[in-house]
Amino acid sequence: MAPLKIDIVCNLKTYRLGKGWTQDELAEKAGLRRQAIYDIESGRYLPNTAVALKLARLIGCRVEDLFVDQAPPETRRLDAVHGEAEPATRLALGRVRHRLVGLPMDGPASTAFGFCAADGLMARGTRSAEMLTSDEALGKTLILMGCDPAFGILGTHLSRKMPDARIHCRFASSTTALEGLHRGVTHLAGTHMHNTGEQEANLVMVDEKMKDTPCRVVGFSLMEEGLMVARGNPLGIRRASDLARPGVRFVNREPGAALRVLLDDHLERDGVPEGAVSGYRSEVTSHGEGAVRVICDVADAALGLKGVAEAWNLDFVSMAVARCDLVIPGDLETHAGIRALLDLLQSPALRREIDSLPGYDSAVTGKMIA
Repeated sequence: MAPLKIDIVCNLKTYRLGKGWTQDELAEKAGLRRQAIYDIESGRYLPNTAVALKLARLIGCRVEDLFVDQAPPETRRLDAVHGEAEPATRLALGRVRHRLVGLPMDGPASTAFGFCAADGLMARGTRSAEMLTSDEALGKTLILMGCDPAFGILGTHLSRKMPDARIHCRFASSTTALEGLHRGVTHLAGTHMHNTGEQEANLVMVDEKMKDTPCRVVGFSLMEEGLMVARGNPLGIRRASDLARPGVRFVNREPGAALRVLLDDHLERDGVPEGAVSGYRSEVTSHGEGAVRVICDVADAALGLKGVAEAWNLDFVSMAVARCDLVIPGDLETHAGIRALLDLLQSPALRREIDSLPGYDSAVTGKMIA
């Protein structure tokens, strides 16, 4: 163990007492000496990574909850900003000759530009691929199915942490993502079902879709869900029941999408039948597609996230905050990319960027859910 740095605050004692454990009891569970627990809690020493992870798993929290880095983030003076940028605006940074240049990542600039490079080409007349990448690169590639747009940020942070590592993010509803995980066509899945009772909706769906496959469920983000409407909300839509008003055109998400389940619960709660909503059977399969329908005046309201609405310069009617979890099969936890990803979820830099997104919160990022 190394001496505890002055800018790191240890919360181990608070969490230990919350469990009702003595230092001796925690030391026995962790395979440590009581003196080691005392030294950690008193701020004399900072445990190594393996010990910190073990303590976090025993207590059921994140390493970052136990050891809080209070050092201010590194800042560097920008020589140029291409466009306008308010405080907390996300920036793409590059060094042009000797100038640090910032490109604001807001509005359409927050989404990908141009085509993505392929790893292979489908061969003619056969179910095989003409390879454009190496086996080594494939071994450092993760496939993630889900519909949280912040997964793209996770992929970039992983590449920074692990050279040549990549995440291929494929947009899919929570149901489709877990079905893909069960079929073995993805390494991990994202799900963000909202809770309507005492049970954890994400865990209920994992149990249903993954059957007897042992899985680790880790928190990724909290995100605000609701209705995307035109700027200024000209029709004054305030809740799901307003979608049944005459003249309101709505576009829904596909069956199995968490947002559609959310809408159905709100309509049932308000006593509004599905048939009363014009466009209930009209469906899109992504947040972006719904936003485009509203922008093009094909629809007055579409289901989506607050972050997506702001990126497309739309107004937003909040309905719920959902927790997005990452589901990882137990047999894949030894994959080098998965190990790096689990470590990355404890990163202050990743959490700061998630917090900077409209409607997002990193309070659960890296938390062991089940």
